Amino acid sequence: MLPVFLVTFPFFALIAAGYGAARARVLPLDAIPGLNTFVLYFALPCMLLRFGAGTPIGQLLDGSVALVWGVSALAVVAGTIVFTRNARIGWNDGAFGALVAAFPNTGFMGVPLLVALLGAQAAGPMIITIAFDLVVTSSLCIALSRLDGAGSAGGGAGGGAGHHGPRQAARQALRGVLVNPMPWSILLGVLLSAARWRLPGPVERTVAMLADAASPVALFTIGAVLARSALLAREHAASAEVAVAMGVKSGLARKAPLADVLPVVGAKLLVHPLLVWALGQGAIALGLPLSSSALMVIVLVAALPSASNVAMLAERFGADNGRIARIILWTTVATFFSFPLAVSLLR
Repeated sequence: MLPVFLVTFPFFALIAAGYGAARARVLPLDAIPGLNTFVLYFALPCMLLRFGAGTPIGQLLDGSVALVWGVSALAVVAGTIVFTRNARIGWNDGAFGALVAAFPNTGFMGVPLLVALLGAQAAGPMIITIAFDLVVTSSLCIALSRLDGAGSAGGGAGGGAGHHGPRQAARQALRGVLVNPMPWSILLGVLLSAARWRLPGPVERTVAMLADAASPVALFTIGAVLARSALLAREHAASAEVAVAMGVKSGLARKAPLADVLPVVGAKLLVHPLLVWALGQGAIALGLPLSSSALMVIVLVAALPSASNVAMLAERFGADNGRIARIILWTTVATFFSFPLAVSLLR
């Protein structure tokens, strides 16, 4: 396990550096959206484009990978909603709890980490999982979140989500996919791979420079986002306590109890990878053309921590963002220990 730790340590060290910089306010919290924009709209799309263009088209269109990943993602969504909904958690909070359990941080963390561990051949299966989660899993969970009529009453795109049904919310989610550069960069990479074309030299070098920046900036940004969530949660909790002490009813979110957090953490880091592995083994036994290397990649993708962008979606649609942020933080910290173990067991 030590060799795996030596490979994974720098990735988690960059997350810790971003967390410390934001927590100490060395990195202004106002600068975090700029880092997110750079990663999401420039560096990460270039990384996905480069990997997509350099991956054989057969790997990018692997139906067995898509089937195993899709069934497992939908099962995790359904199971998390069924087992976590209670008097405190309705459809809105339950749906985003399911999304944070089924949506790993593949783009910001998984692609650079697994390519470093397994080589460039790991990119193909990961690209399939990213596309499925962006288009299907997130849209489904947003639609489910509307079933109890909960939602933000504020302005913006999320403000009207609570006044429409699941169909309207799903349309909003799909519009979000259309303006997200990641699916388009994946599609362009697939087309380049299928046509066996290469970008012109200067363009290819520009894409390569931006792609090389994706890993360190994305990991640093994950830590900064987690630190910002922790700081804002503390400020909200303090404001709520002051309001209660003054006898004023507060609408600020309280700290989510562990009973609402730990089951989702367990679903993300334990149930999800085990389910992908079991379904993959079943698919191989049934004769589906799923390679053992591709199965190992998607099992490790499932073992990644929750995607940090789920917290932003939860806030947009009026869910308990404090609970989601806490789940993301816990899964990210726990993955420092659980992920090397998963790699060692699969090798």
